[in-house]
Amino acid sequence: MNFRSLEEFWPFYMNHHSKAGTRRWHFAGTLCSILWFVYSVVFNWWCMIFVPLFGYGLAWYSHFFVEGNVPTTFGHPVWSLICNFKMFGLMVTGQMDREIKRLGKRPVLQAY
Repeated sequence: MNFRSLEEFWPFYMNHHSKAGTRRWHFAGTLCSILWFVYSVVFNWWCMIFVPLFGYGLAWYSHFFVEGNVPTTFGHPVWSLICNFKMFGLMVTGQMDREIKRLGKRPVLQAY
């Protein structure tokens, strides 16, 4: 699929992140990546290698073992990264549930 804008890609991205567990793993991965990035800049540039390992590792785990789909990063790496940070921002500000409702999706509850 070809997307011409972030607005076109966003619903597709959110379709691949329908379960709350998937979004939580993405949140954890993004937060770890941000923290490792800051640590690397301040203390040790060699630790920069962990930034993508944590971010993508935790996110991809969620796709394969929680959501049961293929990460959108494989087909659309730039759009996916932008949308991941958008999703992270919505989660930090407590607006993620409202965005899911806006897109017409019902949150999938998980028993854990």
